[in-house]
Amino acid sequence: MARPLESALIFGACGGVAQALGRRLAARGARLFLVARDPARLASVAADLRVRGADLCVTATADLEDLGQHAALLEAASAALGRIDLVLIAQGALGDQAVSELDAAAAERVLRGNFVGPALLAQVAGRRLAAQRAGVLVGISSVAGDRGRQSNYVYGSAKAGFSTFLQGLRNRLHRDGVAVLTVKPGFIDTAMTAHLLKNRLYASPDAVAAIILRAAEQGRDVVYAPGFWRLVMFIIRHLPEAIFKRLRL
Repeated sequence: MARPLESALIFGACGGVAQALGRRLAARGARLFLVARDPARLASVAADLRVRGADLCVTATADLEDLGQHAALLEAASAALGRIDLVLIAQGALGDQAVSELDAAAAERVLRGNFVGPALLAQVAGRRLAAQRAGVLVGISSVAGDRGRQSNYVYGSAKAGFSTFLQGLRNRLHRDGVAVLTVKPGFIDTAMTAHLLKNRLYASPDAVAAIILRAAEQGRDVVYAPGFWRLVMFIIRHLPEAIFKRLRL
């Protein structure tokens, strides 16, 4: 049986899924180190997790796109938590496909925020977990990365890159006793999708957090959240290109 997750470093801690995962860990009395950009929101999230039972809840304010901060954040988390059982990278933003098609700077922000920043952060976190020869590194990717679609191919390509990066990292870190979990959610009802019309395909942040926690404890490699997206994306990935390119997806 896998070792219980007693401590966690959560990057992007103010996001909906990250908060939900933090609440589930806090209820177990876990030690938490939270990183986010907005100090006021971060303080509020931390206060909530302390009330919910977190044994320790330390915070750090940082812009995760500042690559120079990554190593220092891992050092601070290690000093505060001791052994780090879980690292969650919940960094990224949907962006606007139409804007990205016309504005190179906007497209670059989507690519950096969803691939470059998270991937290089995962690399640093992976080194830290490898040094202790244990732990689970969880990266939140997306089903959008499974196949490029006209509606979100800038965001989707960034997530595809992140998924591939995590796959390579998983291969490299396995011999060091470190598990790397790639999470591929579908639609989630969070602040990032607040402007979109909701339907039955949307999952709650807590439902996704429950899937992540269970998969991390089981030592899974890849998990779709919710699970039905595995079948949906299997079909989409295997549609012949001659047909797929005619679809408005």
